[in-house]
Amino acid sequence: MTGWVPTTCMRCAVGCGHLQRGADLGNGVDSVRGDASHPTNRGLACQRGVSETADPAATFLSRPLVRRDGELVPTTWDVALGKVTEAMRVAHERDPDAVGVLGSGQQTNEAAYALGKAARGALGTRHYDANTTLCMASAVNAYYDAFGSDAPPCSYEDVPKAESHVVWGANPAVAHPVLFRWVTDSARDGELVVVDPVETESAEAADVHVQPEPGADLTLARAVLAHVVETGRVDEAFVEAHTEGFDDACADLPDAEAACEAAGVERADVEALASALDARTLLYWGMGVNQSTRGTATAGALIDLCLATGNLGEGTGPFSLTGQANSMGTRVCSSKGGWPGMCDYDDLDARARVAEAWGVDVARLPDDTGPGPVGMFEAVGDDIEVLWTVATNPAAGMPDAADAAERLDDVFLVAQDAFHTETVEHADVVLPAATWGESEGTTTNMERTVSRVRAVTDLPAGVRTDLDIIAAVANGVRPGTFERHPEPAAVFDEMTALTAGTPADCSGLSYDRLDDAGAVRWPAPDAETSVAYRYRDGDGWAFETQSGDARFSTGAPDDDLPEPTSESYPLTLTTGRESDGYNTGVRSRGGETAVPTVRANPADAADGDRVTVETRRGSVAAVVAADPAVPSGVLWLSIHHPATNRLTLPAVDPRSAEPNYKQCAARLVPRTDGADVPETSATRSTGEASD
Repeated sequence: MTGWVPTTCMRCAVGCGHLQRGADLGNGVDSVRGDASHPTNRGLACQRGVSETADPAATFLSRPLVRRDGELVPTTWDVALGKVTEAMRVAHERDPDAVGVLGSGQQTNEAAYALGKAARGALGTRHYDANTTLCMASAVNAYYDAFGSDAPPCSYEDVPKAESHVVWGANPAVAHPVLFRWVTDSARDGELVVVDPVETESAEAADVHVQPEPGADLTLARAVLAHVVETGRVDEAFVEAHTEGFDDACADLPDAEAACEAAGVERADVEALASALDARTLLYWGMGVNQSTRGTATAGALIDLCLATGNLGEGTGPFSLTGQANSMGTRVCSSKGGWPGMCDYDDLDARARVAEAWGVDVARLPDDTGPGPVGMFEAVGDDIEVLWTVATNPAAGMPDAADAAERLDDVFLVAQDAFHTETVEHADVVLPAATWGESEGTTTNMERTVSRVRAVTDLPAGVRTDLDIIAAVANGVRPGTFERHPEPAAVFDEMTALTAGTPADCSGLSYDRLDDAGAVRWPAPDAETSVAYRYRDGDGWAFETQSGDARFSTGAPDDDLPEPTSESYPLTLTTGRESDGYNTGVRSRGGETAVPTVRANPADAADGDRVTVETRRGSVAAVVAADPAVPSGVLWLSIHHPATNRLTLPAVDPRSAEPNYKQCAARLVPRTDGADVPETSATRSTGEASD
């Protein structure tokens, strides 16, 4: 067995430091524990991060595969890469946009940067994105609107300093148990308010639980702002000195009473939220806000609440909770929505700087960021002839997933992954990649902290790292894009150099600095600086906007929710996380996939009922877990089950292109086929953090 190696957990975006040991015999991670010396978690670790690192319940890929006569068969790396690059070259010669690339928040910073360089530089395609757009794009847009730059202004250092914690459309007790422990520890001397249609594990721990109708978060947020204005709670000094657009934001506020009724809440609920904002408040939100056709507007409305009440500064602020481990890193360096350092895509200086660093003509870079993942899949099989997926599972993860999976059969599909997924089943070429504990690099957590990811075991025979595979593919399309086997440290240095002088300046970071400090938060413009709270200018503020002031959001979408209930589909389907589930379940479900459990209020279905959940896109056989925590009229399915997204809606936010996963019309139909289904219970595990 190897000695203990310090690294970072890649299970979620909290960014906990781990100590890991490799196995005595063969490959793999033998032991995992929290790292007491890591500045992020100081030894705390959740069991799921430990167990899924050491023993993922998944089927590993161990050799390249190619499709012959309809079957995937083993082959050599030379053959597999040859087929990939030949297909890409042929498509690229016709049109660079004929190649699509879909990345992931599971890659290291180095691999994410390299994939962007391959997609935007070597291929020059606009059809490039990542599954992080399916989770965080609405929050990204809202941050840009308000502050002129992406990412939370606050950090973990503010959690113990807050007097009030408002968690909106998120369930960190399950999704981020270590962070939730810090929140509940702080709230013992303050208050915890949770906003969620369902009585989640986080809501069970709250002092106040507000339950809007699914999809009514924007209406509720605007009702709260109207109530704040009506009751004289506006921090007028802060608003006057450091913001713009407040009068315009107030001009179209709804009547608070009418908005309460539309959101399905009482006036007392709105008063509870306004009262919470009177104190020093951190306002957290998650997928329940972002994954909506109103996601950008809703996230902006939550930032408005912070601005109006002066909740910006130590112990306060708008804090979006990120799901995947390196979603923040993809936002900084992957070139999917902006150039490295979060530079605007149409920034001519940034484009020229990137083109020079990559050794390409600036005209080779695409003119826009592309249509988003849903728009990409609409083009699959038509404009897109070759699709390359990296560490993502769109056959299960896209909305209206059955249609997405069918489209994968109409394209030359290259699936790069560590595990056998639903997407692999459709692939023409499969490239087996390293997973946690097998790769070197860095990752960036949700509060902008960069830390090292280290290998604790040798690569299995037949497997290559994401970075090595990406370089080989890119060099096959455009020779010389990368060194033959690029070193992660060299790629990191190239990436951070491109961020110098940008809003997400990481140019002061190096592997040596990260090794010495354990982890460093950006902005880090030099070898000594690390900014905890962004945008501070002495005792004042300097935001990345043209005026230097923070901006209130203006206007609100007039569109109704994309699919309200009807006589034919009288129930609302929503989705959420489970404590023992991982993304589309690839690392956590193992073996055969059981029939999903649909949680429903006892008024709508009986425990153990065999049913079919139907929407306008498809149907899924399920078994009912009667649960009073789910409101009457609402159905709840786990996002981790591969069947769930056969039902969800591909409508997207017009600004962020993020899908409307959290609300669509559904119905329950009794099943009489007598098929065996697993036993069910409404009992839910806690996912608690441990020392």
